[in-house]
Amino acid sequence: MSALDDFRQLAQDITDLSGAAGVLEWDQQTYMPRGGAITRGQQLATLERTVHNLRTGPAFEAALGAAERETPTDAVDSALLEVSRRDFERQRKLPSDFVQAFSEARTASSNAWEQARADNDFKGFEPHLVKMFDFAARSADLYGYKDHPYDALLYDYEPGVSTAEVRAAFTELRAFTAPLVRRIAERVQAGGELADPAILERAYPIEGQRRFGLKVAAAFGFDLNRGRQDLAVHPFETNFSRDDVRITTRFQEHYLNDAMFSTFHEAGHGIYEQNTGLKLARTPLARGASSMVHESQSRTWENLVGRSRPFWRHWLPELKAEFPEALADVDAETIYRLVNRVQPSFIRVDADEVTYNLHIMLRFELELAVLEGGLKVSELPEAWNAKMQDFLGVTPPTDRLGVLQDVHWSAGLVGYFPTYTLGNILSVQLFEAARAATPGLDAALAAGNYAPLREWLSGHVHRFGRMLLPLDLVRQATGSGLNAEPYTRYLNDKYSQLYGL
Repeated sequence: MSALDDFRQLAQDITDLSGAAGVLEWDQQTYMPRGGAITRGQQLATLERTVHNLRTGPAFEAALGAAERETPTDAVDSALLEVSRRDFERQRKLPSDFVQAFSEARTASSNAWEQARADNDFKGFEPHLVKMFDFAARSADLYGYKDHPYDALLYDYEPGVSTAEVRAAFTELRAFTAPLVRRIAERVQAGGELADPAILERAYPIEGQRRFGLKVAAAFGFDLNRGRQDLAVHPFETNFSRDDVRITTRFQEHYLNDAMFSTFHEAGHGIYEQNTGLKLARTPLARGASSMVHESQSRTWENLVGRSRPFWRHWLPELKAEFPEALADVDAETIYRLVNRVQPSFIRVDADEVTYNLHIMLRFELELAVLEGGLKVSELPEAWNAKMQDFLGVTPPTDRLGVLQDVHWSAGLVGYFPTYTLGNILSVQLFEAARAATPGLDAALAAGNYAPLREWLSGHVHRFGRMLLPLDLVRQATGSGLNAEPYTRYLNDKYSQLYGL
């Protein structure tokens, strides 16, 4: 065997161990009894410490160096070595005992968050959240940074994007969003409400919601032979290989949108993972390029397809077949208007397309304030509510509807939130590129034929996995860098038409 073959085998072994840890994490959030949290945390910490030691130890460094000296000509092998070197140099900065302690604390924190959310008990969760932000700050110091500690954390999710760039993009986007929200609110106050929102709160039996959501997900291209759906407190997607992809959702019998759009969203993530290149399997390349790119895929299927007028003209008969009584008096135009109704709300995952990014900006600003020392974790509920009032004009009546609603901080994912909005921006860029390159795409989508869009995305995004840095992938797929103009144009055109602005 060559040195490259030896290194590839080592990379596959490490990936397999990471996959085993992923199974335990998925089970923790879906089926594990609550009492198993302490032991599960220890199991995960052992696996994560073992993986970390393998990824950063002298044997890995020697094998990587020997493979690099062979100078591979295959594009996949070259990318494998480049990404492995980049990951090695970064991960070796974290001591093994730090990785283990963070893992144990993260598992305890996630378990505590579930209980705190159910009980509306921020004080009970606060000590765990203090630890998560402390681990985030220590991670930033260990990684090192030039301008801002948040840069070091953001890199884990969006390499190549700086805190300053996110600030600038968010400032520009908020300047666009705030006037649009005001114009829509004025139109509604003048009698311009799109439709009766109570329609979405009728009785929608959960089994019917499940069947419809999975039928649409399969039509989009989520392969149920290589994927499945389960329940979780907070919807997510995870995978242990391109052939074992798990999505989760949550159901409310008297709110149709929750499970339906989370299923579309998570299916978009799953389709990405199921279509990474076969040659990338069991290597560090076999996952999405970044969180932003991943989010662009889920937003494409959730919003650009699933909230479109052609989608509802095609799928409403199927939805009515599941819920004939609840939807007897509803036509396609009404349901289209309902699922695009702009209404400032407490919950991020329920937010409409126009106000959604304000939720992200709020979280970004709070993360920065805590890391910079200007805000204590104990002050987060009050600061959260103040920003909700400032950004969206609403104040959550409980912490369960406010600062406790998201799973991310409990899992130590500080630095992740900006990628949601960056993904929104990228989704429209990619969709426009697909439309320009695919004659008849709009007609295909209107007919419920999603293969042309999925195949374009697979050919220009999915198959590359992590072979390309995210911004390089964006330029290759769209012909330009990340650009918010197509996204703001899309929002302005769509909602001006809907609300008659």
